Amino acid sequence: MKPQSVPTNIDAYISQFPPEIQLILNQMRNLILQAAPESKEVISYQMPAFQYKGILVYFAAYAKHIGFYPTPSAIEKFKSELSEYKTSKGAVQFPINQPLPEDLITRMVQFRVRENEMKADLKVRSKKGK
Repeated sequence: MKPQSVPTNIDAYISQFPPEIQLILNQMRNLILQAAPESKEVISYQMPAFQYKGILVYFAAYAKHIGFYPTPSAIEKFKSELSEYKTSKGAVQFPINQPLPEDLITRMVQFRVRENEMKADLKVRSKKGK
């Protein structure tokens, strides 16, 4: 279940899917926005993504799952809680026929916000130190 055309924004991405998938995608979008209210919506690699001091997370719809891409650091940090899901180095698959784990997604996004803040802070400090 891939979009037919390259979307220019998240609304366009979501609108290409059947209504029941749109509900799940909008739920994911809202969870991310609530967890990272200062983030900016973008399309990157033809997927919805959120930026805050760099890319935070991506997500995408597939035939049987919603792919969530919070980077390898978040997958590693939450590895034990993700054990019931199919994961790879930087991704997790949430089955379409199961409710999204809202609390877990929220905590993963918040972890990524803190991680990006720390990285940005380190960059600023290293420039001042030169």
